Amino acid sequence: MTNKRFIYITMDIIIVLDFGGQYCHLIARRIRDLGTYSEILPYDVDVEVLKAKEPKGIILSGGPSSVYEDNSPQLSQSFYDYVIKENIPVLGICYGHHLLIHQLKGKIEPYEVKEYGKTVIIITQPIGILKGLDNTETVWMSHGDQIEELPNGFKSLAKTETCPIAVYGNEKMKFYGVQFHPEVAHTPKGNIILDNFIEIANAKKEWKLENWIEQTIEDIKEKVGQDNRVILGLSGGVDSSVTAILIYKAIGDRLHSIFVNNGVLRKKEENEVQETFKEKLEFKNFHYVDAEKLFLDKLEGVEDPEEKRKV
Repeated sequence: MTNKRFIYITMDIIIVLDFGGQYCHLIARRIRDLGTYSEILPYDVDVEVLKAKEPKGIILSGGPSSVYEDNSPQLSQSFYDYVIKENIPVLGICYGHHLLIHQLKGKIEPYEVKEYGKTVIIITQPIGILKGLDNTETVWMSHGDQIEELPNGFKSLAKTETCPIAVYGNEKMKFYGVQFHPEVAHTPKGNIILDNFIEIANAKKEWKLENWIEQTIEDIKEKVGQDNRVILGLSGGVDSSVTAILIYKAIGDRLHSIFVNNGVLRKKEENEVQETFKEKLEFKNFHYVDAEKLFLDKLEGVEDPEEKRKV
């Protein structure tokens, strides 16, 4: 019977919930750089999907909204029921920092003094995610709202000249929040904060790219089975090329890759892709379709980009 869970469940995992922040993918990358596997999911992912991942910790990303706005992204009550019951550590960053407090009955307000760019925080309690940092640290801020009142059980761990709650924590719940972005290079010791969160989450550092490749190949073998074939649309770009190579390593000549020349490729790209897959990688069932005339005839006279996509 095929295991429908992702292969990464075999490793400890930190989930990043995406609230639309520009640095969301960078958060997951930083966690992986520190040796723990991380995966991004949408903020409104079904809690049953989240449970199936068995996360050791969860990070809430930044985002462009204000938590008190109508239709701003919010977490479900079932999310809180799950993480509180299982005592799963949660770290809120920027929007996520506000959201935890807002939904746990604290108070968030727009503030007349907005903080953007490099800022110095003053650490008042070097505990939890701030362990090992100096009394003052440079961080990267980008916010116009701030916390006015913390819920019961939460305490401020750091501040700035204009923001009295730049970092907070609830050690019993293992909920933490930072007003700044620890994932960017402009926060020089941000990796220490993220590493502290990994430690709080008790997540093992067993992530290596080599392990991921091996596990992915085994997962493909299991999902495809011993006799089935796979048809793959191959563009020659990074995503489809990596996918093709992984599938080929898993099932060999049972992979049928189809590369279509749509007439808008780069100069000699159709030759380069064929040479790579047919000659260098020796894909036996690599299929080239020259549809240049078909596509260009259909696109003739169409100028609007959206209309072109529909052709």
